[in-house]
Amino acid sequence: MEHIFGQEWEITPAGGATGEAFYAQREDQRLFLKRNSSPFLAVLSAEGIVPKLVWTKRLENGDVITAQQWLEGRELKPSEMNHDLVAKLLKKIHRSEPMLGMLSRLEKTPINPEDHFQNVMENIDDDVRYLPEVQKAVSFLIKEAKNVYCDEKVVCHGDVNHNNWLLAENNQLYLIDWDGASIADPAMDLGMLLYWYIPEENWEDWLQVYGQELDDHLKLRMKWYVALQAISSIQWYKDKDSTEEMNKWILFLCDIMSQEN
Repeated sequence: MEHIFGQEWEITPAGGATGEAFYAQREDQRLFLKRNSSPFLAVLSAEGIVPKLVWTKRLENGDVITAQQWLEGRELKPSEMNHDLVAKLLKKIHRSEPMLGMLSRLEKTPINPEDHFQNVMENIDDDVRYLPEVQKAVSFLIKEAKNVYCDEKVVCHGDVNHNNWLLAENNQLYLIDWDGASIADPAMDLGMLLYWYIPEENWEDWLQVYGQELDDHLKLRMKWYVALQAISSIQWYKDKDSTEEMNKWILFLCDIMSQEN
């Protein structure tokens, strides 16, 4: 990164799993840099979903560097996910035609439930597959796969964890880290957010701000996608040898499957 900016800029790693993100600072100028971001970033910036894209540069080796505003702010606390700002921003994302159009042009095909199930399960090993909680969930997923089809397909973020919501000092809210974006049933995002952060007795009120009625079909779809995500997460943490986090997801899955459809 240093050869792009020169020695007057201070470049520091921004952390993250890929090691492709950096902070750049010179006097009062500050940027967030990322190597090989998706072209999707441009429309996310234009829609005000992520901090503003300042410039894009292609290097001689073919890599693309993007620079965004580096904003003072903080991630949301779990208790703040009940805030109207979250529901309104997710509504904006799910209703955005420019975002859907761009992701479609990037050859993202809509995810259907049965293909999604197959993609997850082919990466699940026998140790996870034969856990009683997982077996119960798989039976539910197979049984209900044909009942969770939904004509509505939107841009889904795929990881609406509170860590990915950035609240800037001016009270502007952003949703960052779009590497896992897909075109899918909005229940994929809604389910994880509501199950993780919002008490069930408050779901209806939260969804009213989002602009969606809570009916039995939405409940079923959310439960279906959350159960599948839980199985995937159990495997992910097992692969990382993170027994504590793996057990949290097993308990979470058990809790989901104990609820009525």
